[in-house]
Amino acid sequence: MKTRIVIIIILLLILGVLLTRNDDRITNALLHIINPIKQNYKALTQEIEDKGHSYLFQKENIEKLSKENRILRKRLLEQTHYIKQVKDIYHILPRLSRYPLHNISLASTISYVKLNSFSQIILTRPKGLSEGHLYGLIQGSVAAGIAIVQNGQLYGYLASDNKCRFAVFVGEEKAPGIAIGKPNNTMIIKFIPKWHNIKQGDKVFTSGLDDIFFADIPVGVVTKVDVQSAYKVAYIKTYANLFHPKVFFLVNNAAATLTQDFDANATDIPLCMPAPTVSVLENNETNLSTVDANVTQENNISRPTISSIPQQIDQTQAEVIEPEIPQEHPHTDTPKPKHIKKAHPHRKPPAPQGLDLF
Repeated sequence: MKTRIVIIIILLLILGVLLTRNDDRITNALLHIINPIKQNYKALTQEIEDKGHSYLFQKENIEKLSKENRILRKRLLEQTHYIKQVKDIYHILPRLSRYPLHNISLASTISYVKLNSFSQIILTRPKGLSEGHLYGLIQGSVAAGIAIVQNGQLYGYLASDNKCRFAVFVGEEKAPGIAIGKPNNTMIIKFIPKWHNIKQGDKVFTSGLDDIFFADIPVGVVTKVDVQSAYKVAYIKTYANLFHPKVFFLVNNAAATLTQDFDANATDIPLCMPAPTVSVLENNETNLSTVDANVTQENNISRPTISSIPQQIDQTQAEVIEPEIPQEHPHTDTPKPKHIKKAHPHRKPPAPQGLDLF
């Protein structure tokens, strides 16, 4: 009896696969039903595995976590100091955007799209993704592929799939090109300008010009270079481990930068010395006229006045050469003169005291 039930279930599954092989609507409906079950089952098995490791390898886990804790505490202190400096920058430049945003999400692999293809996968869908938009997939610290939302499901196309395409830079000269997926952990980079010197062993990084990846994410190493009619073509070996697509970092927004909405005129930089106002300048003009009047008084003795104009401006006066800085005496009613200024060369000398002139 049990054998018959198992055979009937298998036949029904085969019939369902045959019926839904070319019908996208039924396939999508089955995926919406099956994928949540797979996702819950995977989360349950992962939780059981983690608990098993915590009990069986408790001592090793404690030592490992203690070491990681010390490293993370050290980085936390460094980041705390860095965050304080960033806050100071935000205080001086208030129009800077408040980054980092939540630009990266975690996406786990649910299953392969086809049993005979290891380059297309179905991923868990984070919140806030848009239909039809391309997102970059990072495995560890290297580029691994792209992802796109179609019919409510997040599909991933790894670097070994022909649908995986993104912009890159090649070599030290940063030659631009478009990386296209190829089988066996390889990619081909097309549309490289001919004048760039590309050679075997050059490293390939993402350019970030297509808003799929951040810039300078490692992709692979050049293994072969060909020259076609209008451009060069480079073949690369990718860094990503595409046969174990377990967890990826998904780039939500690669275009966000710290100075995206920056306005150079909107700054809040504190000044050490306040700028002179119009009233101060008017007072200084009065003081300067008083100085000129005092020069022409009896014996050409000028009374010192305190000026708020900087010393460089005072030195440009025609009547004064290398003047001494006068000192204020707030407790005396009539300050004593500190020095006698030289008379103007075109003015008449004063009459000597105690002598009769004809």
